Amino acid sequence: MQGVAVSASPTTELPVLVIGAGPTGLAAAAHLLERGVEPLVLEAGPAAGAAVREWSHVRLFSTWGEVVDPAAEKLLVPTGWTRPDPATYPSGGDWVEQYLQPLADVLGERVRTGARVTGVSRAGRDRIVDADREQQPFVVHVAHADGAEERLFARAVIDASGTWATPGPAGGSGLAALGEHAAADRVTYRVPDLDDPAVRARYAGKRTAVIGSGASAFTALADLADLAEAGDAAGTKGVWILRRGISGSTFGGGEADRLPARGALGLAAKAAVDQGHADAVTGFRTEAIERATDGRAVLVGEDGRRLDPVDEVIVLTGFRPDLSFLSEIRLGLDERLQAPVELAALIDPNQHSCGTVPPHGHRELSHPERGIYLVGMKSYGRAPTFLAMTGYEQVRSVAAAIADDLEAADRVELTLPETGVCGGAGLFDAPESDQSGGGCCAPAPRLVRLAPGAVAVGAAAEEAPASG
Repeated sequence: MQGVAVSASPTTELPVLVIGAGPTGLAAAAHLLERGVEPLVLEAGPAAGAAVREWSHVRLFSTWGEVVDPAAEKLLVPTGWTRPDPATYPSGGDWVEQYLQPLADVLGERVRTGARVTGVSRAGRDRIVDADREQQPFVVHVAHADGAEERLFARAVIDASGTWATPGPAGGSGLAALGEHAAADRVTYRVPDLDDPAVRARYAGKRTAVIGSGASAFTALADLADLAEAGDAAGTKGVWILRRGISGSTFGGGEADRLPARGALGLAAKAAVDQGHADAVTGFRTEAIERATDGRAVLVGEDGRRLDPVDEVIVLTGFRPDLSFLSEIRLGLDERLQAPVELAALIDPNQHSCGTVPPHGHRELSHPERGIYLVGMKSYGRAPTFLAMTGYEQVRSVAAAIADDLEAADRVELTLPETGVCGGAGLFDAPESDQSGGGCCAPAPRLVRLAPGAVAVGAAAEEAPASG
């Protein structure tokens, strides 16, 4: 096995270790190479883009023009690669096959798969030791798929491992609902691939609860509505579980969204409700998942409400970062979002959800432990509305900072599109009269009228964030 020498080489001669061979991690490697800095990318999965492969059936709401990193494209073009039509929308599978895997192939042995990072620290220094700390290289422990373990050294660490492996639970308190683990045979935390015959059979003609209020929940509701209209799936019904009330902004920015496909997802979810393919249950915070006499799942709310039994439960309540392997590193994280403190102030859904995140880079992503950066989806912690182009700008800045080009690292090279939705999530339990009426990106929301067959249970309509 090839490894990084463990001799006492000067720190600057060591590679920059990148955790995760997803879109942001591979882009980080491309930017480092562009600056003459050697990267080493470690991917826990069996192939590059392992997480994206798991949602290969889902279509992105960003176009090809927004999901290809410029530095990566410079590496790919000499191989004969051409970017797909920049105005079209790839699926996750398209993204992997036509961009991520070719990029990993160009990077070659700099990308190692089946290599899970189990710990990061400073060589010879645990978390509490100050003496000579910043002069020591980072030491990274790696577990390989064949059971072997390895210790690597790095001049800097870029953690682009994402949050896909740590989805949020069904429980309204951030903890798993009572009985959630016991009901694992009826619960999934992913958008089902209804083109797969086996998966389709699981949901066709069944009653399915969808817990969540973001783009993934919109996608699941729209897919179930399409299934309900198929000739062989009569009786398919969605039950949309919302912790808040229903308002115009519940369904996203719609036509006001600067990313049209993202706005269309919310409109499709609204159509599913309006057409009677899904019932909306509002103000419901799941406390327990119990079993009915026939084995189906019964959702029980914190307020004591018990919903009618469902055959399946799709939990799409967001994701959270895995920080366990960084326990020996001194991170500066926001106490709520688990995102870098400086970045958290820009993305906190308690304050806003407009999607208009100011461009940010190495300074907002820095920590008390110099030389380590959380980038990509993981940098947002528990906050929603992350875009691929955000991660590309982050690693462009971080790579420049690692290469000591602070002028380039501080330069702004990205403006993000607005969602068309405003208002913080922090007031979701406040009376409607206490909430701000205006918004930074769109007019005040209008109450959505549900179809006659829909169920709206809970408090008065409240302003909700773009994702949840």
